[in-house]
Parts: sequence; structure tokens; C-alpha cells
Amino acid sequence: MARNTKESILMASLEMFSRNGYAGTNIRELSASLGMVKSGVYKHFASKEDIWNALLDKMVAYYDQRFGSPEHLPPVPDSLEEFLAMTMQMVDFTVHDEKIIMIRKVLMIEQFRDERAKELATKHFLTGLTQMFTHVFAGMIEKELLKSDDPEMLAFAYTAPISSLIHLCDREPEKTDEALKQVEAFSRYFIKVHEGEAP
Repeated sequence: MARNTKESILMASLEMFSRNGYAGTNIRELSASLGMVKSGVYKHFASKEDIWNALLDKMVAYYDQRFGSPEHLPPVPDSLEEFLAMTMQMVDFTVHDEKIIMIRKVLMIEQFRDERAKELATKHFLTGLTQMFTHVFAGMIEKELLKSDDPEMLAFAYTAPISSLIHLCDREPEKTDEALKQVEAFSRYFIKVHEGEAP
């Protein structure tokens, strides 16, 4: 039961942090949203900062398991169509999973206040993506699916526009379908430009 209460507190916190930011979220409103009193929340977490850090830990694990990370690298595709399918699956997940959308908003809001949020924003929006796709492209070059090139530069060139379109979905959710079509069109263009000569 205590575990379920902790989970409920963390999920309610995620919703409030993504909507109001850390400073705009208070324990009284958080506890009221759960039908609890403040002391009930403090039975599980010592402070708002304690909730914040536990939430980041939980969300990092959730993201890494479902999307991937430099510590949880995706497999190298065996074909260009498989690569396209992998890309679309990853993007579809990140623009439709409610928890991921909220944690991305939290990181965007809090990256200028909190050092850990800044580091996670840099990792999830830039360096982590580049590292993951450097691994993917190095493997695809080795399999001759792509022309020989610098895999890190390919990864940077590939992920930056896609990341921008994901942020567009957060700002303007009504454009999500259009953004997904743009991601697919860009991915197909990228493949066409960099396609290797595998048999």
C-alpha cells in the first residue's frame, strides 16, 4: 500500500511540475489533489526536493528502458527499412507517451533552475541521442548499409532536426501528425543520401 501511495505522489507531482514548474508546485495542493493531508505526503518523502529527486530517478529509468540511452543502446538494424521503422517507433513513443511528454516539459522548465535537470535536458535532447545514433550508424556503416562516413557527425545531423520536431509537438500538439510525417520524410531523405552499397 505504501508503495502505491508513493507512486501516486510521484505521478501527481509529475503532472504538477510539468504544468506549474517546481516553484509553482506546493505540497498542500499536491496532497489535496490526492485526497491527503500534507503530513501524509511527508510520511513518504522528507521534502519537495526529495520528491523532485525521486521523480527524476523514476523518469530516467522509465525513459531509458523504453526509448534507449547511451547505457541502453538500441540494436543495429539489418536493413534501411528496419532503421526507418526503428526511428518511427522511437519518435512515436516519445511524442505520445504521456509520462515522457510531461518529463520533457519538466526538464524544459527546470533546466535553468536545477543543475540535475540541466544535465538531463542536455543528455536527452542532445548528447544522449547523438551517442545512441553514433552507435547505430557505426554499425550500419560496418554492415555497408550506409556509405563510409563519420558516424558521430551523421548522428548529430540526423537527430537534431528530429529533436526539433519533437519539441514542436510539445509546443503545438495539434501539429503532431504533420510532424511525424516530416520525420518520416526526413528519415527517408537521409537514407537516400547516405545509403551504402550493401548487396
